[in-house]
Amino acid sequence: MKKLLYILSLFFLTGFAAKAQDDGADEKIRDKMREYIQKRLALTRNESEKFTPVFVRYFKEWRTTLRDNRGPKLDLQQKIVDLRLRYRTEFKEILGEKRSNEVYEHQEKFIREIRIIGKERLQNRQNERPKRTEKVQPL
Repeated sequence: MKKLLYILSLFFLTGFAAKAQDDGADEKIRDKMREYIQKRLALTRNESEKFTPVFVRYFKEWRTTLRDNRGPKLDLQQKIVDLRLRYRTEFKEILGEKRSNEVYEHQEKFIREIRIIGKERLQNRQNERPKRTEKVQPL
């Protein structure tokens, strides 16, 4: 019985640790994306202070939408569009009409750049691996 409790407690603790790591990675990506967008939009300090909490809420909902909608891609795209339209009005109050639309353009650019960096890193790791050579049997 003690072994079973021990195994179950390890299982739950491991699950919580994995969830915490995912949240940490999400926060890191969110913060980098927010900084990227703020630089591209050249936000003032006041705009940045107002933009940050709205963007954090938007990012959380965006990530949740991506995770929870693994079905048809068209359904996911519709939910993302609905989310963006809802947050566009909040961004417009802070940034104005033109820059509120640019938030999403910069988000897409950030994602493309991250994917390129990820592919390059993967390719570099594969190139760094030593090639397998056939072992020659001594005569």
